[in-house]
Amino acid sequence: MRRLLLALPFALLPLVVAQAHDDDHDHDHAHGTLGAHEHGVARLNAVLDGTTLELELDSPAMNLVGFEHAASSDADKAKVAAARQQLEQPLKLFGLPAAADCKEDQQELQSPLFGDAPKADDDDHDHEHAHSDIGAHYQLTCASPDKLAQLDLAPLFKAFPAMQKINVQLIGPNGQKGLETTPAKAAVAF
Repeated sequence: MRRLLLALPFALLPLVVAQAHDDDHDHDHAHGTLGAHEHGVARLNAVLDGTTLELELDSPAMNLVGFEHAASSDADKAKVAAARQQLEQPLKLFGLPAAADCKEDQQELQSPLFGDAPKADDDDHDHEHAHSDIGAHYQLTCASPDKLAQLDLAPLFKAFPAMQKINVQLIGPNGQKGLETTPAKAAVAF
């Protein structure tokens, strides 16, 4: 399943490239590459395969904690701890129909702000300040996946109001699609 989730960005590459040409990027730090670090924008990959639902969220730390530097003050450390605590509760962040009876099996949170080593491709030696991302991977089991008609991202937008847009790539029983969600249009149909 993890392999399928990792292949998702490549499967939906034409959709993302087409959408990238429509977007106004005033803060693109990835030099025109896919997976740009853009404040206010996060990415979500979602795969429903049988009873397994995998969700992978990738966001600039700015969207979740309000900064990207290493937390040194008590106030910054408290913001990082609060964001981590929220991210540790995927069933509260992602609105899933109760009838689908989804339970969390696994989760993995990664960020330099959490003490993880930065990824090799996170080198920002061309920039005057570092950019930190926060990644969250969740695996859930849904007893009634046929009842999983949609994924509501409204709780995620509410928990992290600096997030203005989430680019979603989804593979489900009805095929694959890529779409953009906002706080006003936060539901994604499977």
